[in-house]
Amino acid sequence: MPRPSSTALPLRAALRGIAPYLDGVGLRWAAGLLSAMLAGLVALAIPQVIQVLVNSVFADVVHNVPPTDAARADVWWAAALLAGLGLAEALFVYLRRFFILPPAADVENRARITLYRRLQRMPAAFHDAWPSGQLLSRAQADLSLLRRWIAFGSVMLVVNAVTILVGMVLLFGLSWQLALLYLAAAVPIMWLSFGFRNDFRSASRLSQDQAGDLATTVEESVHGIRVLKAFGRGAHALEGFRGRAETLRGTEVRKASVLSRFIALIVALPEAVLGLGLALGVWLVAQGELTVGALAAYFATAAVLSGPVESIGQLMGMTLAAKTAIDRHLDVLSAPATVTSPAGADRDEEEALDAGRAAAAARAGRAEASGRPARPARSRSAEAGARTGDGERPGVVLPPSHGALEFRDVRFRFPDAGDGEADELLRGVDLTLVPGETLALVGVTGAGKSTLVQLVPRLYDVTGGAVLVDGVDVRDYPLQELRRRVSIAFEDATLFSDTVRANVLLGAPAETVADGLDSPAARALLDLALDTAQAGFMADLPDGVDAEIGEEGLSLSGGQRQRVALARAIAARPDILVLDDPLSALDVRTEEAVTARLREVLAGTTTLIVAHRPSTVALADRVAVLEDGRVADVGTHAELLRRSAAYRDIISSRPEEQS
Repeated sequence: MPRPSSTALPLRAALRGIAPYLDGVGLRWAAGLLSAMLAGLVALAIPQVIQVLVNSVFADVVHNVPPTDAARADVWWAAALLAGLGLAEALFVYLRRFFILPPAADVENRARITLYRRLQRMPAAFHDAWPSGQLLSRAQADLSLLRRWIAFGSVMLVVNAVTILVGMVLLFGLSWQLALLYLAAAVPIMWLSFGFRNDFRSASRLSQDQAGDLATTVEESVHGIRVLKAFGRGAHALEGFRGRAETLRGTEVRKASVLSRFIALIVALPEAVLGLGLALGVWLVAQGELTVGALAAYFATAAVLSGPVESIGQLMGMTLAAKTAIDRHLDVLSAPATVTSPAGADRDEEEALDAGRAAAAARAGRAEASGRPARPARSRSAEAGARTGDGERPGVVLPPSHGALEFRDVRFRFPDAGDGEADELLRGVDLTLVPGETLALVGVTGAGKSTLVQLVPRLYDVTGGAVLVDGVDVRDYPLQELRRRVSIAFEDATLFSDTVRANVLLGAPAETVADGLDSPAARALLDLALDTAQAGFMADLPDGVDAEIGEEGLSLSGGQRQRVALARAIAARPDILVLDDPLSALDVRTEEAVTARLREVLAGTTTLIVAHRPSTVALADRVAVLEDGRVADVGTHAELLRRSAAYRDIISSRPEEQS
């Protein structure tokens, strides 16, 4: 999918976007800035001591007069003063790091947690559109760059600017002629810095985006390594990776070239001016308009200024790169969260939404964020639901959990689809499941079965009509409560790099695991879930249910992963169990055993299952046929075989699986 567009922000707006992360940082940052500034001023004081030393102590040496005892004492005092100034400069440099590094790390940590929390709250459509490598690079590389800029770049940019300003004042105090000559080098630098800013900013953004694309390529290749090996396409994947890597290399070289040309300019011009300054300074000394000490102090001051002048280009580059990193960070935070709980229902969610509104306001150049995003239209029954005041916010009265499920004129289109009815995947689905019923949903490939069942836990939201759980629109439920009542198992089983126990009990009721995953109640639920899913083989692993199953569970077979994922859905003890063909990798005999145990263990649980096998369909109480975005017929397996040609066609397309 195309990468979401981004607009570069002015630096002030970008900083306003990360203002929540800077809470409590200002005082320590200011202390670090003061320490760095004092270190720079101390460094500028050293040439002034040298001037006094040369003029007062070495004057006799210049005139071939033996030094007096007082002159020797002055040398020792000057040496002690220079040593003291050196130690003071080192101390201030240490204090700069002491004050700034911890809060800079805090900013990075807050930003990373906020980003992760925001990602957890974004709808599935968002993750469909954003490559995972782009999100990973924003969470790691971009925020690390932001930390380094806060800890070093932002401080030293200010300090170096002040150091150069004070140094120019001192140069004018030594010799206005030499100072004007030095200042002449600044004019072309300032002129060319505008072009440098634009070129480097665009190269920096392109480089960071391409790094995200490269991370996506690596991630996809690692996850799909078995496919690449099985088809012998490793060399092909390498060529694709090499192409992206070479593109990124070219961008990085271009970025480095832009920066190096600018740095070469700001280094070469002052150095050339110093050469001219030497000739002019000697002439001024010969004319008696400048002392030897002043000339020595001029070159010592210029030497001190050479560091800040040379680093200005790098610091500007770091600042532009950090601003680009902030832009990319705000891209994610400002993306609209369209699937949310009712206002005030979830404090953690509200914090994530507030961060998003602040980011959107910063991108729009406003001081304050606007209100919450508009919610999709509700059905009349949901709007007419009873509303009450709980002392803090209005909301529907949630009924007791029974497991009733209803699809009422449900319509759905993906965000990138057109606006016409023909562009709708679901075009008015009406379907009712009574508590405790098992209903199989069948249809040809691409009919929208998986999309329909994902509307129940609000992985997506309807674009028309309503999905009701126990008579209440799912959009009126706090998401945590809705997903407590509804559990889902997918065909593509996703497991985490953790133990079998942790994976299965991931969604277990809080009261069951309140005393830990190894408590008696948790162990009983784990055993029940694994037994129901026919996943008892897990006990035979070397460490049993405490065995690490590896990234995404790829150490297990497809059928084993599906059974562990099904056990996870069962352990959630839902009122409504949604099964998106989670048994496709099982043989018919195992599937029948799992289904029989599901009926026994989850008696009273409403089950909606996307089915492709006749064996699965035959075990359901009723079957619904989805055709052209609507429910074409509903009935028992036997009834539909008699009266529905579409159903017979769907079932007969898999004759090899019929028993």
